[in-house]
Amino acid sequence: MNDTLQIIFGLVGGLAVFIFGMNLMSECLQKAAGEKMKRILGLLTKNRLLGVLAGALVTAVLQSSSATTVMAIGFVSAGLMTLPQAISIIFGANIGTTITAQIIAFKITDYIYVFIFAGFIISFISKKEKLKNIGMTIFAFGLLFLGIETMGDVMKPLASSPVFTNMIAKVADVPILGVAVGTLMTLVVQSSSATIAVLQNFASQAGADGVTSVLGLTGAIPILLGDNIGTTITALLASIGQSKNAKRTALAHTLFNVSGAVLFLFLIKPLAAFVTYISPSGAEIDVISRQIANAHTTFNIAMTLIWIGLLGLMVKLVMKIIPDGRHELENPAKPRYLDRNVITQPAAALQLVAKEILHYSELVKKMFTDVIGTVKNGKAPAVRKIKEYGESLGVLNSEINEYLAELFAAGVLTERQATQTAKLMYVLADVERMGGLSAEMADAVLEKIEKKYNYSKDALNDIEGSLKRIETMYENALSALKNGDKAKLETVLSHKEEVLNLDIEMRKQHMQRVNRGKCKKTLSQPYIKILYCIDRMGNSCVNLAEVAQNQMNFAYFIGDGDK
Repeated sequence: MNDTLQIIFGLVGGLAVFIFGMNLMSECLQKAAGEKMKRILGLLTKNRLLGVLAGALVTAVLQSSSATTVMAIGFVSAGLMTLPQAISIIFGANIGTTITAQIIAFKITDYIYVFIFAGFIISFISKKEKLKNIGMTIFAFGLLFLGIETMGDVMKPLASSPVFTNMIAKVADVPILGVAVGTLMTLVVQSSSATIAVLQNFASQAGADGVTSVLGLTGAIPILLGDNIGTTITALLASIGQSKNAKRTALAHTLFNVSGAVLFLFLIKPLAAFVTYISPSGAEIDVISRQIANAHTTFNIAMTLIWIGLLGLMVKLVMKIIPDGRHELENPAKPRYLDRNVITQPAAALQLVAKEILHYSELVKKMFTDVIGTVKNGKAPAVRKIKEYGESLGVLNSEINEYLAELFAAGVLTERQATQTAKLMYVLADVERMGGLSAEMADAVLEKIEKKYNYSKDALNDIEGSLKRIETMYENALSALKNGDKAKLETVLSHKEEVLNLDIEMRKQHMQRVNRGKCKKTLSQPYIKILYCIDRMGNSCVNLAEVAQNQMNFAYFIGDGDK
Protein backbone atom coordinates (compact mmCIF):
# COMPACT_ATOMS: atom_id res chain seq x y z
CA MET A 1 0.00 0.00 0.00
CA ASN A 2 1.46 3.40 -0.96
CA ASP A 3 1.92 6.26 1.51
CA THR A 4 -1.11 8.25 0.31
CA LEU A 5 -3.49 5.33 0.79
CA GLN A 6 -1.97 4.61 4.21
CA ILE A 7 -2.63 8.19 5.27
CA ILE A 8 -6.21 8.13 3.91
CA PHE A 9 -7.13 4.80 5.52
CA GLY A 10 -5.34 5.73 8.73
CA LEU A 11 -7.27 9.00 8.92
CA VAL A 12 -10.72 7.54 8.14
CA GLY A 13 -9.99 4.48 10.30
CA GLY A 14 -8.95 6.66 13.24
CA LEU A 15 -12.03 8.83 12.70
CA ALA A 16 -14.24 5.71 12.65
CA VAL A 17 -12.75 4.49 15.95
CA PHE A 18 -13.23 7.98 17.45
CA ILE A 19 -16.89 8.24 16.36
CA PHE A 20 -17.59 4.65 17.48
CA GLY A 21 -15.99 5.37 20.87
CA MET A 22 -17.94 8.62 21.24
CA ASN A 23 -21.28 6.97 20.36
CA LEU A 24 -20.57 4.00 22.64
CA MET A 25 -19.60 6.34 25.48
CA SER A 26 -22.83 8.31 24.95
CA GLU A 27 -24.97 5.15 25.04
CA CYS A 28 -23.25 3.75 28.14
CA LEU A 29 -23.29 7.13 29.93
CA GLN A 30 -27.04 7.31 29.39
CA LYS A 31 -27.50 3.83 30.82
CA ALA A 32 -25.17 4.53 33.75
CA ALA A 33 -26.97 7.83 34.44
CA GLY A 34 -30.28 5.94 34.34
CA GLU A 35 -32.88 7.73 36.44
CA LYS A 36 -30.74 10.88 36.69
CA MET A 37 -31.35 11.49 32.98
CA LYS A 38 -35.06 11.87 33.72
CA ARG A 39 -34.33 14.42 36.43
CA ILE A 40 -32.17 16.40 34.00
CA LEU A 41 -34.96 16.24 31.41
CA GLY A 42 -37.30 17.51 34.12
CA LEU A 43 -35.35 20.79 34.10
CA LEU A 44 -36.07 21.32 30.41
CA THR A 45 -39.49 22.90 30.87
CA LYS A 46 -38.76 25.17 33.86
CA ASN A 47 -37.39 28.50 32.57
CA ARG A 48 -34.85 29.87 30.12
CA LEU A 49 -31.85 29.77 32.50
CA LEU A 50 -32.61 26.24 33.67
CA GLY A 51 -33.15 25.37 30.00
CA VAL A 52 -29.60 26.50 29.22
CA LEU A 53 -28.28 24.45 32.16
CA ALA A 54 -30.30 21.37 31.19
CA GLY A 55 -29.23 21.68 27.55
CA ALA A 56 -25.57 21.76 28.64
CA LEU A 57 -26.00 18.80 31.04
CA VAL A 58 -27.89 16.63 28.54
CA THR A 59 -25.27 17.37 25.87
CA ALA A 60 -22.49 16.47 28.31
CA VAL A 61 -24.14 13.06 28.80
CA LEU A 62 -25.07 12.52 25.15
CA GLN A 63 -21.72 13.88 23.89
CA SER A 64 -23.60 15.50 21.02
CA SER A 65 -25.27 18.88 20.64
CA SER A 66 -27.09 17.49 17.59
CA ALA A 67 -28.73 14.78 19.75
CA THR A 68 -29.87 17.37 22.32
CA THR A 69 -31.16 19.65 19.58
CA VAL A 70 -33.10 16.79 17.98
CA MET A 71 -34.57 15.99 21.41
CA ALA A 72 -35.62 19.64 21.91
CA ILE A 73 -37.22 19.62 18.45
CA GLY A 74 -39.15 16.45 19.38
CA PHE A 75 -40.37 17.97 22.65
CA VAL A 76 -41.46 21.29 21.15
CA SER A 77 -43.17 19.46 18.28
CA ALA A 78 -45.06 17.35 20.83
CA GLY A 79 -46.13 20.47 22.70
CA LEU A 80 -44.23 19.47 25.86
CA MET A 81 -42.32 22.74 25.89
CA THR A 82 -42.67 26.21 24.44
CA LEU A 83 -40.57 27.64 21.63
CA PRO A 84 -38.57 29.99 23.96
CA GLN A 85 -37.81 27.04 26.27
CA ALA A 86 -36.62 24.90 23.34
CA ILE A 87 -34.40 27.71 22.05
CA SER A 88 -32.81 28.17 25.48
CA ILE A 89 -31.99 24.44 25.48
CA ILE A 90 -30.30 24.89 22.09
CA PHE A 91 -28.13 27.62 23.62
CA GLY A 92 -27.14 25.28 26.46
CA ALA A 93 -26.45 22.43 24.04
CA ASN A 94 -23.90 24.60 22.24
CA ILE A 95 -22.05 25.11 25.53
CA GLY A 96 -22.31 21.42 26.47
CA THR A 97 -20.79 20.24 23.21
CA THR A 98 -17.53 22.07 24.01
CA ILE A 99 -16.83 19.54 26.79
CA THR A 100 -15.78 16.94 24.21
CA ALA A 101 -13.08 19.25 22.80
CA GLN A 102 -11.90 20.04 26.34
CA ILE A 103 -11.56 16.32 27.10
CA ILE A 104 -9.66 15.72 23.86
CA ALA A 105 -7.18 18.47 24.77
CA PHE A 106 -5.87 16.39 27.67
CA LYS A 107 -2.67 14.54 26.81
CA ILE A 108 -3.35 10.98 27.97
CA THR A 109 -1.46 9.14 25.21
CA ASP A 110 0.46 6.98 27.71
CA TYR A 111 -2.74 5.86 29.44
CA ILE A 112 -4.99 4.99 26.46
CA TYR A 113 -4.56 1.24 26.81
CA VAL A 114 -4.90 1.48 30.60
CA PHE A 115 -8.39 2.95 30.09
CA ILE A 116 -9.29 0.34 27.45
CA PHE A 117 -8.05 -2.56 29.63
CA ALA A 118 -9.60 -1.22 32.88
CA GLY A 119 -12.93 -0.55 31.18
CA PHE A 120 -12.98 -4.02 29.63
CA ILE A 121 -12.17 -5.75 32.95
CA ILE A 122 -14.83 -3.81 34.90
CA SER A 123 -17.44 -4.54 32.23
CA PHE A 124 -16.39 -8.19 31.86
CA ILE A 125 -16.39 -9.20 35.54
CA SER A 126 -19.27 -7.04 36.83
CA LYS A 127 -22.65 -8.64 37.42
CA LYS A 128 -24.53 -5.41 38.08
CA GLU A 129 -25.81 -3.54 35.02
CA LYS A 130 -24.73 -0.13 36.32
CA LEU A 131 -21.12 -1.26 36.89
CA LYS A 132 -21.06 -2.87 33.44
CA ASN A 133 -22.16 0.42 31.91
CA ILE A 134 -19.52 2.34 33.87
CA GLY A 135 -16.90 -0.14 32.61
CA MET A 136 -18.07 0.24 29.01
CA THR A 137 -18.00 4.04 29.40
CA ILE A 138 -14.34 3.87 30.46
CA PHE A 139 -13.61 1.41 27.62
CA ALA A 140 -15.30 3.76 25.10
CA PHE A 141 -13.35 6.70 26.55
CA GLY A 142 -10.12 4.81 25.78
CA LEU A 143 -11.33 4.00 22.24
CA LEU A 144 -12.11 7.67 21.68
CA PHE A 145 -8.48 8.60 22.45
CA LEU A 146 -7.18 5.62 20.46
CA GLY A 147 -8.96 7.08 17.42
CA ILE A 148 -7.42 10.49 18.12
CA GLU A 149 -3.95 8.96 18.49
CA THR A 150 -4.35 7.03 15.23
CA MET A 151 -5.37 10.20 13.38
CA GLY A 152 -2.44 12.09 14.92
CA ASP A 153 0.08 9.45 13.80
CA VAL A 154 -1.05 9.46 10.16
CA MET A 155 -1.20 13.27 10.04
CA LYS A 156 2.50 13.71 10.85
CA PRO A 157 3.70 13.08 7.25
CA LEU A 158 1.10 15.61 6.01
CA ALA A 159 2.66 18.37 8.11
CA SER A 160 5.91 18.03 6.14
CA SER A 161 4.27 17.82 2.71
CA PRO A 162 4.85 21.08 0.74
CA VAL A 163 1.66 20.59 -1.27
CA PHE A 164 -0.45 20.17 1.85
CA THR A 165 1.21 22.97 3.83
CA ASN A 166 0.70 25.38 0.91
CA MET A 167 -2.98 24.42 0.77
CA ILE A 168 -3.34 24.93 4.54
CA ALA A 169 -1.58 28.30 4.27
CA LYS A 170 -4.28 29.45 1.84
CA VAL A 171 -7.00 28.35 4.27
CA ALA A 172 -5.24 30.14 7.13
CA ASP A 173 -4.86 33.33 5.09
CA VAL A 174 -8.48 33.38 3.82
CA PRO A 175 -10.80 33.01 6.85
CA ILE A 176 -13.98 32.56 4.78
CA LEU A 177 -12.31 29.59 3.08
CA GLY A 178 -11.62 28.11 6.52
CA VAL A 179 -15.31 28.50 7.44
CA ALA A 180 -16.28 26.70 4.23
CA VAL A 181 -13.83 23.84 4.93
CA GLY A 182 -15.13 23.44 8.51
CA THR A 183 -18.76 23.48 7.36
CA LEU A 184 -18.12 20.91 4.63
CA MET A 185 -16.20 18.61 6.99
CA THR A 186 -19.07 18.57 9.51
CA LEU A 187 -21.69 18.10 6.78
CA VAL A 188 -19.84 14.97 5.65
CA VAL A 189 -19.05 13.51 9.10
CA GLN A 190 -22.31 14.71 10.76
CA SER A 191 -20.49 15.40 14.02
CA SER A 192 -18.88 18.69 15.00
CA SER A 193 -17.11 16.92 17.90
CA ALA A 194 -15.41 14.59 15.42
CA THR A 195 -14.34 17.35 13.04
CA ILE A 196 -13.06 19.51 15.93
CA ALA A 197 -11.06 16.47 17.12
CA VAL A 198 -9.53 16.22 13.63
CA LEU A 199 -8.82 19.97 13.73
CA GLN A 200 -7.15 19.69 17.16
CA ASN A 201 -5.03 16.79 15.93
CA PHE A 202 -3.93 18.45 12.75
CA ALA A 203 -3.20 21.79 14.42
CA SER A 204 -0.97 19.92 16.90
CA GLN A 205 1.39 18.93 14.07
CA ALA A 206 4.60 20.96 13.90
CA GLY A 207 5.43 23.18 10.97
CA ALA A 208 8.84 23.50 9.29
CA ASP A 209 10.45 24.98 12.40
CA GLY A 210 9.34 22.07 14.59
CA VAL A 211 7.87 24.42 17.24
CA THR A 212 4.94 26.34 15.75
CA SER A 213 1.69 24.74 14.58
CA VAL A 214 1.30 23.91 10.91
CA LEU A 215 -2.07 25.72 11.06
CA GLY A 216 -1.89 28.15 13.98
CA LEU A 217 -4.73 29.35 16.21
CA THR A 218 -5.81 32.15 13.83
CA GLY A 219 -5.99 29.56 11.03
CA ALA A 220 -7.91 27.07 13.19
CA ILE A 221 -10.60 29.49 14.43
CA PRO A 222 -12.35 29.97 11.03
CA ILE A 223 -12.50 26.17 10.56
CA LEU A 224 -13.92 25.91 14.08
CA LEU A 225 -16.61 28.46 13.17
CA GLY A 226 -17.45 26.39 10.09
CA ASP A 227 -17.74 23.25 12.24
CA ASN A 228 -20.37 25.04 14.33
CA ILE A 229 -22.36 25.95 11.21
CA GLY A 230 -22.14 22.42 9.80
CA THR A 231 -23.62 20.84 12.92
CA THR A 232 -26.91 22.70 12.37
CA ILE A 233 -27.75 20.52 9.35
CA THR A 234 -28.72 17.59 11.63
CA ALA A 235 -31.31 19.74 13.39
CA LEU A 236 -32.67 21.07 10.11
CA LEU A 237 -33.05 17.52 8.76
CA ALA A 238 -34.75 16.39 12.00
CA SER A 239 -37.31 19.19 11.69
CA ILE A 240 -38.53 18.06 8.25
CA GLY A 241 -42.16 17.00 8.50
CA GLN A 242 -42.41 18.31 12.07
CA SER A 243 -44.54 21.14 13.47
CA LYS A 244 -43.80 24.80 12.73
CA ASN A 245 -42.35 25.26 16.23
CA ALA A 246 -39.97 22.34 15.58
CA LYS A 247 -38.80 24.00 12.35
CA ARG A 248 -38.39 27.29 14.24
CA THR A 249 -36.27 25.57 16.90
CA ALA A 250 -33.96 24.15 14.22
CA LEU A 251 -33.81 27.55 12.53
CA ALA A 252 -32.87 29.18 15.87
CA HIS A 253 -29.97 26.73 16.15
CA THR A 254 -28.81 27.74 12.67
CA LEU A 255 -29.18 31.48 13.37
CA PHE A 256 -27.22 31.11 16.62
CA ASN A 257 -24.24 29.50 14.91
CA VAL A 258 -24.31 31.49 11.67
CA SER A 259 -24.62 34.85 13.48
CA GLY A 260 -21.75 33.79 15.77
CA ALA A 261 -19.57 32.78 12.82
CA VAL A 262 -20.23 36.08 11.03
CA LEU A 263 -19.51 38.11 14.18
CA PHE A 264 -16.30 36.27 15.12
CA LEU A 265 -14.97 36.33 11.54
CA PHE A 266 -14.27 40.00 12.27
CA LEU A 267 -12.89 39.20 15.72
CA ILE A 268 -10.47 36.37 14.95
CA LYS A 269 -7.36 38.17 16.23
CA PRO A 270 -8.99 39.49 19.46
CA LEU A 271 -10.46 36.02 20.09
CA ALA A 272 -7.06 34.38 19.47
CA ALA A 273 -5.39 36.86 21.82
CA PHE A 274 -7.97 36.23 24.57
CA VAL A 275 -7.73 32.45 24.17
CA THR A 276 -3.91 32.58 24.27
CA TYR A 277 -4.15 34.61 27.49
CA ILE A 278 -6.47 32.14 29.29
CA SER A 279 -4.75 29.00 27.97
CA PRO A 280 -1.59 27.34 29.36
CA SER A 281 1.71 28.73 28.09
CA GLY A 282 4.27 26.66 26.21
CA ALA A 283 5.29 25.65 22.71
CA GLU A 284 2.43 26.22 20.29
CA ILE A 285 2.19 22.57 19.17
CA ASP A 286 1.88 21.52 22.82
CA VAL A 287 -0.89 23.96 23.77
CA ILE A 288 -2.86 24.57 20.58
CA SER A 289 -5.24 21.66 21.19
CA ARG A 290 -6.28 23.28 24.48
CA GLN A 291 -6.40 26.69 22.78
CA ILE A 292 -8.84 25.36 20.15
CA ALA A 293 -10.98 23.81 22.91
CA ASN A 294 -10.97 27.12 24.80
CA ALA A 295 -11.82 29.03 21.62
CA HIS A 296 -14.78 26.68 21.08
CA THR A 297 -15.97 27.19 24.67
CA THR A 298 -15.44 30.96 24.56
CA PHE A 299 -17.36 31.27 21.27
CA ASN A 300 -20.39 29.34 22.56
CA ILE A 301 -20.50 31.00 25.99
CA ALA A 302 -20.20 34.46 24.41
CA MET A 303 -22.97 33.76 21.89
CA THR A 304 -25.21 32.29 24.61
CA LEU A 305 -24.73 35.38 26.78
CA ILE A 306 -25.60 37.58 23.79
CA TRP A 307 -28.65 35.61 22.67
CA ILE A 308 -30.12 34.71 26.07
CA GLY A 309 -30.72 38.42 26.63
CA LEU A 310 -32.19 38.65 23.13
CA LEU A 311 -34.32 35.50 23.37
CA GLY A 312 -37.47 37.48 22.58
CA LEU A 313 -35.81 38.81 19.42
CA MET A 314 -34.77 35.29 18.37
CA VAL A 315 -38.36 34.07 18.84
CA LYS A 316 -39.67 36.98 16.76
CA LEU A 317 -37.10 36.30 14.03
CA VAL A 318 -37.95 32.62 13.63
CA MET A 319 -41.70 33.40 13.83
CA LYS A 320 -41.24 35.98 11.07
CA ILE A 321 -39.26 33.61 8.84
CA ILE A 322 -41.65 30.69 9.49
CA PRO A 323 -45.07 32.32 10.07
CA ASP A 324 -48.17 30.55 11.33
CA GLY A 325 -50.30 29.03 8.61
CA ARG A 326 -53.81 27.65 8.65
CA HIS A 327 -54.61 25.52 11.67
CA GLU A 328 -54.93 21.88 10.66
CA LEU A 329 -57.60 19.66 12.17
CA GLU A 330 -56.15 16.95 14.37
CA ASN A 331 -56.04 13.53 12.73
CA PRO A 332 -56.64 10.80 15.37
CA ALA A 333 -54.50 8.38 13.36
CA LYS A 334 -51.47 10.68 13.51
CA PRO A 335 -49.27 10.45 16.62
CA ARG A 336 -49.14 13.70 18.57
CA TYR A 337 -45.94 13.02 20.55
CA LEU A 338 -43.90 10.25 18.92
CA ASP A 339 -40.61 11.24 17.29
CA ARG A 340 -38.35 8.56 15.86
CA ASN A 341 -35.37 10.91 15.91
CA VAL A 342 -35.08 10.54 19.71
CA ILE A 343 -35.29 6.73 19.93
CA THR A 344 -31.59 6.54 20.81
CA GLN A 345 -32.25 8.76 23.85
CA PRO A 346 -34.43 6.37 25.90
CA ALA A 347 -35.38 8.75 28.75
CA ALA A 348 -36.79 11.23 26.23
CA ALA A 349 -38.31 8.54 23.97
CA LEU A 350 -40.12 6.91 26.90
CA GLN A 351 -41.50 10.26 28.00
CA LEU A 352 -42.91 10.82 24.51
CA VAL A 353 -44.39 7.33 24.17
CA ALA A 354 -45.99 7.54 27.65
CA LYS A 355 -47.61 10.85 26.67
CA GLU A 356 -48.82 9.26 23.42
CA ILE A 357 -50.42 6.31 25.26
CA LEU A 358 -52.19 8.71 27.63
CA HIS A 359 -53.39 10.68 24.61
CA TYR A 360 -54.53 7.45 22.93
CA SER A 361 -56.38 6.34 26.09
CA GLU A 362 -58.29 9.65 26.14
CA LEU A 363 -59.29 9.20 22.49
CA VAL A 364 -60.57 5.69 23.30
CA LYS A 365 -62.52 7.15 26.23
CA LYS A 366 -64.13 9.70 23.89
CA MET A 367 -65.09 6.94 21.46
CA PHE A 368 -66.54 4.82 24.29
CA THR A 369 -68.59 7.78 25.59
CA ASP A 370 -69.90 8.43 22.06
CA VAL A 371 -70.99 4.77 21.76
CA ILE A 372 -72.90 4.99 25.07
CA GLY A 373 -74.75 8.00 23.68
CA THR A 374 -76.06 5.94 20.74
CA VAL A 375 -77.44 2.95 22.70
CA LYS A 376 -81.00 4.27 23.08
CA ASN A 377 -81.63 6.78 20.31
CA GLY A 378 -78.57 6.67 18.06
CA LYS A 379 -78.79 7.27 14.31
CA ALA A 380 -76.97 5.13 11.72
CA PRO A 381 -74.77 7.97 10.29
CA ALA A 382 -73.53 8.90 13.78
CA VAL A 383 -72.66 5.26 14.57
CA ARG A 384 -70.83 4.83 11.25
CA LYS A 385 -68.80 7.95 12.08
CA ILE A 386 -67.81 6.37 15.42
CA LYS A 387 -66.68 3.23 13.56
CA GLU A 388 -64.49 5.32 11.21
CA TYR A 389 -63.01 7.04 14.25
CA GLY A 390 -62.25 3.59 15.70
CA GLU A 391 -60.37 2.61 12.53
CA SER A 392 -58.20 5.74 12.91
CA LEU A 393 -57.45 4.75 16.50
CA GLY A 394 -56.39 1.32 15.26
CA VAL A 395 -53.80 2.98 13.01
CA LEU A 396 -52.55 5.07 15.95
CA ASN A 397 -52.23 1.94 18.10
CA SER A 398 -50.10 0.31 15.38
CA GLU A 399 -47.86 3.39 15.27
CA ILE A 400 -47.30 3.25 19.05
CA ASN A 401 -46.53 -0.48 18.96
CA GLU A 402 -44.05 0.00 16.12
CA TYR A 403 -42.34 2.80 18.06
CA LEU A 404 -42.01 0.59 21.14
CA ALA A 405 -40.64 -2.27 19.02
CA GLU A 406 -38.00 0.08 17.54
CA LEU A 407 -37.13 1.29 21.03
CA PHE A 408 -36.50 -2.27 22.23
CA ALA A 409 -34.62 -3.12 19.03
CA ALA A 410 -32.30 -0.11 19.52
CA GLY A 411 -30.88 -1.84 22.63
CA VAL A 412 -30.63 1.43 24.56
CA LEU A 413 -32.93 0.59 27.50
CA THR A 414 -31.62 -0.25 30.94
CA GLU A 415 -33.08 -3.30 32.71
CA ARG A 416 -35.37 -1.11 34.81
CA GLN A 417 -36.48 0.91 31.79
CA ALA A 418 -37.19 -2.31 29.88
CA THR A 419 -39.26 -3.69 32.79
CA GLN A 420 -41.30 -0.50 33.10
CA THR A 421 -41.73 -0.32 29.31
CA ALA A 422 -43.12 -3.88 29.31
CA LYS A 423 -45.77 -2.69 31.81
CA LEU A 424 -46.46 0.24 29.50
CA MET A 425 -47.15 -2.29 26.75
CA TYR A 426 -49.64 -4.11 29.01
CA VAL A 427 -51.49 -0.82 29.48
CA LEU A 428 -51.45 -0.19 25.73
CA ALA A 429 -52.84 -3.68 25.04
CA ASP A 430 -55.81 -3.19 27.40
CA VAL A 431 -56.53 0.33 26.14
CA GLU A 432 -56.43 -1.04 22.58
CA ARG A 433 -58.84 -3.79 23.68
CA MET A 434 -61.21 -1.14 25.05
CA GLY A 435 -61.06 0.61 21.69
CA GLY A 436 -61.71 -2.62 19.79
CA LEU A 437 -64.64 -3.53 22.06
CA SER A 438 -66.08 -0.03 21.66
CA ALA A 439 -66.01 -0.64 17.89
CA GLU A 440 -67.76 -4.00 18.40
CA MET A 441 -70.39 -2.27 20.53
CA ALA A 442 -70.87 0.29 17.75
CA ASP A 443 -71.41 -2.65 15.34
CA ALA A 444 -74.05 -4.06 17.67
CA VAL A 445 -75.82 -0.69 17.91
CA LEU A 446 -75.71 -0.30 14.11
CA GLU A 447 -77.16 -3.80 13.71
CA LYS A 448 -79.96 -2.86 16.16
CA ILE A 449 -80.75 0.29 14.12
CA GLU A 450 -80.55 -1.32 10.66
CA LYS A 451 -82.47 -4.50 11.59
CA LYS A 452 -84.89 -2.53 13.78
CA TYR A 453 -84.41 -4.67 16.87
CA ASN A 454 -87.01 -3.63 19.38
CA TYR A 455 -85.25 -4.12 22.70
CA SER A 456 -87.34 -3.39 25.77
CA LYS A 457 -86.82 -0.19 27.70
CA ASP A 458 -85.45 -2.20 30.64
CA ALA A 459 -82.92 -3.96 28.42
CA LEU A 460 -81.66 -0.65 26.96
CA ASN A 461 -81.46 0.86 30.45
CA ASP A 462 -79.42 -2.15 31.62
CA ILE A 463 -77.00 -1.82 28.66
CA GLU A 464 -76.60 1.93 29.10
CA GLY A 465 -76.25 1.67 32.89
CA SER A 466 -73.62 -1.09 32.64
CA LEU A 467 -71.62 0.83 30.04
CA LYS A 468 -71.65 3.95 32.24
CA ARG A 469 -70.37 1.93 35.20
CA ILE A 470 -67.55 0.59 33.01
CA GLU A 471 -66.84 4.12 31.75
CA THR A 472 -66.38 5.24 35.38
CA MET A 473 -64.14 2.24 36.07
CA TYR A 474 -62.05 3.02 33.00
CA GLU A 475 -61.65 6.67 34.05
CA ASN A 476 -60.66 5.64 37.59
CA ALA A 477 -58.16 3.05 36.34
CA LEU A 478 -56.54 5.62 34.03
CA SER A 479 -56.41 8.14 36.87
CA ALA A 480 -54.64 5.56 39.06
CA LEU A 481 -52.12 4.94 36.27
CA LYS A 482 -51.57 8.63 35.51
CA ASN A 483 -51.30 10.02 39.02
CA GLY A 484 -50.88 6.99 41.27
CA ASP A 485 -54.31 7.85 42.73
CA LYS A 486 -54.75 5.10 45.34
CA ALA A 487 -58.33 6.10 46.20
CA LYS A 488 -59.42 5.65 42.56
CA LEU A 489 -57.49 2.38 42.40
CA GLU A 490 -59.25 1.04 45.49
CA THR A 491 -62.61 2.08 44.02
CA VAL A 492 -61.98 0.02 40.88
CA LEU A 493 -60.69 -3.02 42.76
CA SER A 494 -63.53 -2.91 45.29
CA HIS A 495 -66.03 -3.27 42.42
CA LYS A 496 -64.00 -5.98 40.67
CA GLU A 497 -66.32 -8.92 41.46
CA GLU A 498 -69.42 -6.86 40.79
CA VAL A 499 -68.20 -5.85 37.32
CA LEU A 500 -66.97 -9.32 36.46
CA ASN A 501 -70.42 -10.66 37.34
CA LEU A 502 -72.27 -8.06 35.20
CA ASP A 503 -72.61 -10.47 32.31
CA ILE A 504 -74.25 -13.18 34.49
CA GLU A 505 -76.61 -10.72 36.21
CA MET A 506 -77.74 -9.14 32.94
CA ARG A 507 -78.31 -12.57 31.36
CA LYS A 508 -80.54 -13.53 34.30
CA GLN A 509 -82.54 -10.32 34.03
CA HIS A 510 -82.89 -10.81 30.26
CA MET A 511 -84.25 -14.37 30.72
CA GLN A 512 -86.70 -13.13 33.36
CA ARG A 513 -87.97 -10.48 30.93
CA VAL A 514 -88.31 -13.12 28.18
CA ASN A 515 -90.31 -15.33 30.55
CA ARG A 516 -92.60 -12.42 31.38
CA GLY A 517 -93.01 -11.55 27.71
CA LYS A 518 -91.26 -8.17 28.04
CA CYS A 519 -88.44 -9.15 25.64
CA LYS A 520 -88.54 -11.18 22.45
CA LYS A 521 -86.84 -14.56 22.55
CA THR A 522 -85.45 -13.94 19.03
CA LEU A 523 -83.37 -11.00 20.32
CA SER A 524 -81.46 -13.16 22.80
CA GLN A 525 -78.51 -13.86 20.47
CA PRO A 526 -77.70 -10.23 19.52
CA TYR A 527 -78.30 -9.18 23.14
CA ILE A 528 -75.83 -11.81 24.41
CA LYS A 529 -73.22 -10.43 21.95
CA ILE A 530 -73.59 -7.06 23.65
CA LEU A 531 -73.23 -8.66 27.07
CA TYR A 532 -70.08 -10.42 25.91
CA CYS A 533 -68.57 -7.04 24.93
CA ILE A 534 -69.52 -5.56 28.29
CA ASP A 535 -67.93 -8.50 30.11
CA ARG A 536 -64.62 -8.11 28.25
CA MET A 537 -64.64 -4.33 28.80
CA GLY A 538 -64.99 -4.92 32.52
CA ASN A 539 -62.07 -7.35 32.40
CA SER A 540 -59.89 -4.77 30.63
CA CYS A 541 -60.67 -2.11 33.27
CA VAL A 542 -59.75 -4.56 36.03
CA ASN A 543 -56.51 -5.43 34.16
CA LEU A 544 -55.58 -1.72 34.00
CA ALA A 545 -56.22 -1.35 37.73
CA GLU A 546 -54.09 -4.42 38.50
CA VAL A 547 -51.21 -3.01 36.45
CA ALA A 548 -51.47 0.18 38.54
CA GLN A 549 -51.54 -1.97 41.67
CA ASN A 550 -48.26 -3.60 40.60
CA GLN A 551 -46.25 -0.38 41.16
CA MET A 552 -46.67 0.99 37.66
CA ASN A 553 -47.76 4.55 36.94
CA PHE A 554 -46.97 7.09 34.29
CA ALA A 555 -45.12 9.32 36.77
CA TYR A 556 -42.09 7.05 36.17
CA PHE A 557 -41.96 8.23 32.55
CA ILE A 558 -43.23 11.81 32.71
CA GLY A 559 -42.88 12.81 36.38
CA ASP A 560 -40.63 11.84 39.26
CA GLY A 561 -38.51 8.89 38.32
CA ASP A 562 -38.50 7.40 41.81
CA LYS A 563 -42.23 6.81 41.93
